[in-house]
Amino acid sequence: MAVYVYSIVATSHPLLLEGVDGVGDPPATLRAVYAGELSAVVSDAPQELRPKRRDLGAHQAVQERLMADGTVLPLQFGFTATGDEAVRTVLEERADEFSERLRALEDCAEYHLKAAQDEDALLRQILREDDEARELNEQITSGSTNPELPLALGELVAQEVQARQDRLATAVVEALRTFAREEVLSRPSGNDFVSVSFLVDRDHEDGFRTAEKDLVDELGSDFDLRLRGPLPAYSFV
Repeated sequence: MAVYVYSIVATSHPLLLEGVDGVGDPPATLRAVYAGELSAVVSDAPQELRPKRRDLGAHQAVQERLMADGTVLPLQFGFTATGDEAVRTVLEERADEFSERLRALEDCAEYHLKAAQDEDALLRQILREDDEARELNEQITSGSTNPELPLALGELVAQEVQARQDRLATAVVEALRTFAREEVLSRPSGNDFVSVSFLVDRDHEDGFRTAEKDLVDELGSDFDLRLRGPLPAYSFV
């Protein structure tokens, strides 16, 4: 029977999973597959597995319970194998790799930060600080009928927005990376100019959160910073 794989831990992990349900309806019972110094937390896989809220929540609950008692390599939602023996084979074949990542993630949690700047405030800033953009805008607002002016202003503003957001993203990451073992940048979406995950040592979490709050104060009300964590270290597996 197919099995659903939640995460990989050291065999020494206490695996205190009483009261935690697996995915599926009815919820599957959790169990461990052992291979030397590694274990995988699994359950029987439901016949139809979709990213429904209940199953996503169950997957996350397993990671959080395991995190509370030791280091975890959390797998993304939806990972399945053909059976326990297939899981054991993977654990054996990739034992060195998994063991190395467990050591790298020891006593750490993931924090994910996204940041956006108010578009109107950014546009006002560009028109105030960029001489060329300001001149083009003044010509347009003074009644010029030259059709090239709006196009030129639009291109200039787009380039300036990208340049400024790239600099902001770099500054945000640099302000926080001192407290992190590792970082992973992902492509921002929507109005965000940065989307980054940090692997933060437990001993540095207070300093990391304080630095993020200082950054919020420094950037001001035109910026929206959203910090999530501590999270299972999905981005660093």
